[in-house]
Amino acid sequence: MTADLPDVAKNQVGQGGAPLDWVGMENISLPVVLSEASQVSYTSGSASVFVNVPSGPLAVKGIHMSRLYQLLNTSSSSALTPGLLRSLLASAIASHQDCGSEKAKITYSFNFLTLRDALVTPDISGWQSYLVSLSAERDDDRKCEQIWLSVDITYSSTCPCSAALSRQVLRDAFTNDHFGMTQVSVNDVALWLDQNGSVATPHSQRSIARVSVPLDMARPDRLGLIDLIDRSEAALSTPVQTLVKRADEQAFARLNGANLMYVEDAVRRLSAALTPHYKEVGVTVRHLESLHAHDAVASIGPAMGGLAP
Repeated sequence: MTADLPDVAKNQVGQGGAPLDWVGMENISLPVVLSEASQVSYTSGSASVFVNVPSGPLAVKGIHMSRLYQLLNTSSSSALTPGLLRSLLASAIASHQDCGSEKAKITYSFNFLTLRDALVTPDISGWQSYLVSLSAERDDDRKCEQIWLSVDITYSSTCPCSAALSRQVLRDAFTNDHFGMTQVSVNDVALWLDQNGSVATPHSQRSIARVSVPLDMARPDRLGLIDLIDRSEAALSTPVQTLVKRADEQAFARLNGANLMYVEDAVRRLSAALTPHYKEVGVTVRHLESLHAHDAVASIGPAMGGLAP
């Protein structure tokens, strides 16, 4: 069908000019099939795909973008696994042998939905959504390959300093109301706390942690999303909830009070919890401040994606 149609990229070999690190497409809409914890699920996402254009005898003006698009399109009915990503990288390079390409990069972004139980109320749960990113890169010239997985964990954080300030307000109020008294009954203290004991903390906010780890090439059949999410939420102790009853809300308040943390605390908790299970760990924590109009941010370890220089 295309034999009589002009192909400038093919016919102008040798006129390609400078080599290009990456050429391709971004934000291709695709269905995503996931197989996690023995359950198959479906979601929508976007993908980006690139190859390099080297110089030399095969120097060309441009790549064949339809070939890359077709690779992603035909694979979209298969479960997204490390094995599939490795196959796509190899196929992307092979599809551009006539361009001399020896590098390929593919990224995916999608929301992973999974049921999460309520904190204490039995037999109730709700759907929680996690933003997931995958970055896969292969360099045949350097004979290296890497796949990084990144997940956003949303949680609640209460500032230790704010909690101390609130406790001081409560202490001063109790002292003023009972000035000169040498003894107060337990019932009177309990009644006073019921009427006066609610002092909000200036910093208690929704927060986001992005955790990034390289995938184990020895496990080509799974991403390990649930494992990474569970370990991260256990380290933070205060992941946001879905369906709750009053008992769950009270339990959540208790957890927040028992897990006061700055961004520095949160990023160190996550790094310490994940490091024993992954070769490398990158963590970026963002507290969406309730007191300020800006965010507090801390990070540790490598950012997601890309082969080390």
